[in-house]
Amino acid sequence: MSGPHLREDPVFPNGRGRPVKHMCREAWRTARKKAGLPQVRVHDLKHTFGRRLRAAGVSFEDRQDLLGHKSGRITTHYSSAELENLIAAANKACGQDGHKMDTLTILRSKKRRMVAA
Repeated sequence: MSGPHLREDPVFPNGRGRPVKHMCREAWRTARKKAGLPQVRVHDLKHTFGRRLRAAGVSFEDRQDLLGHKSGRITTHYSSAELENLIAAANKACGQDGHKMDTLTILRSKKRRMVAA
């Protein structure tokens, strides 16, 4: 798989410069040190990838495939929304993004009679 933005070389190569296929503790520790990321876990990389996919506007289904998830709930966990995007969306709904909001919607429920049993 190649493209204009995909890396051809592995981020964490083994001793022969090839991609790591099986992770053992010592090899992972060595790879992190060489990359200057001693505290990073594989789990952290997966979260970062999922969040970057979402920020780039990649569809939910494609994120699910790229992350290798069968469950949509897990995909949501690994690619949660960016806080700034949530704040911007809430501000749009409140008219704080520069757009004037003239309408107010009031929802009322019909009064229900309480019936004693």
